[in-house]
Amino acid sequence: MAKIVSASLKIKIRGGQANAGPPVGSTLGQYGVNMMDFVNPFNEQTKDRMGQNLTVHIKIYEDRTMDWRIVGTPTDELILAALKEDKGSGEPNKAKLEKKLSQTQLTEIAQAKAADMNTKDVEAVRKMVAGTARSMGVEIEM
Repeated sequence: MAKIVSASLKIKIRGGQANAGPPVGSTLGQYGVNMMDFVNPFNEQTKDRMGQNLTVHIKIYEDRTMDWRIVGTPTDELILAALKEDKGSGEPNKAKLEKKLSQTQLTEIAQAKAADMNTKDVEAVRKMVAGTARSMGVEIEM
C-alpha cells in the first residue's frame, strides 16, 4: 500500500550548507521529522555544489518519513551568474540591463536546466530560459 503524503514542501537551500537552523529546522520541525535524516544526506550529496542555491522538493509522509529530490539552481540565478550581475531589472518592460545574453550562454543554461525540465528538447528549454531572461529585463543577442 502506498504511503499517505502529509506535506509537500519546496525549500531553497545552499548546497552543502544545510543545518538544523532555519529554514530547514523550522520547516521540517513542524511535521515532527528528524531533520538530521535530511541534513546529513543532503550535505553529502551536494558537497560538489557548495554554496549554490538549490531548490529541494520534500515529501513528508504520515509515518514521519520523507523523500526528497534536488531540482537544481533556479534559472534566474544561472542567467545572473552568466552576465555577472547582482539582480535583474525592477521594471523589465521599461528598463533593460545593459548586458545581453549571448546565444552560447543561452544554450549552456538550457543544457544545464534540461535535466530539471519535463522535456529532453533543448530548443524548448532554450525558449523557457529566454522567457525568464525577458522577465528579468535581459535581452538576448541575435
